[in-house]
Amino acid sequence: MARGFHGAAMDEIAVRAGVSKPVLYQHFPGKFELYLALLDEQIDALVQSIKTALATTVDNRARVEGAVSAYFEFVDGDSQAFRLLFESDLLNHPSVRERARAGLADIVEAVASMIMHDTGTSPDRAGLLSAGLTGMAEMSARWWLDRRLAIDRAEAVDLVVALVWRGLSAFPAHDEAAATQP
Repeated sequence: MARGFHGAAMDEIAVRAGVSKPVLYQHFPGKFELYLALLDEQIDALVQSIKTALATTVDNRARVEGAVSAYFEFVDGDSQAFRLLFESDLLNHPSVRERARAGLADIVEAVASMIMHDTGTSPDRAGLLSAGLTGMAEMSARWWLDRRLAIDRAEAVDLVVALVWRGLSAFPAHDEAAATQP
């Protein structure tokens, strides 16, 4: 589906998948159902990658680095499957839009939970900060990839992490915030 949903034919998809067209139809009633299955798979992969990055350490800077790196790895994958989630010609279809929103909401919620836990900030404030952080990671990764900047992926991740961390680290840790309360 490199040419988009409407540009892909089931014959071509079957050939690229290494199966016959009847086998493809045994698993998916049509092209749209196949698309939704691929979309779900990619959303799940990104959500899991971010959640793993957040759960792997208690060091917040390392968490930020892991989450930003997960976005860069996702967009830089060989399959370019990230385009299903971020650039599809079907993003206005209700089923696609709802799946994409739910997946991105899972990511924002996971990051917001970490922010709330570590800073003691309210759910609404943590959600807003999380949406900004995840949006920055996504857009930075896509910008980098689309322009094939003369910056390797590791340096690009480091630059974005430095920017994010400078802002996020200004929020006191929960224990520090409680200690400064009268």
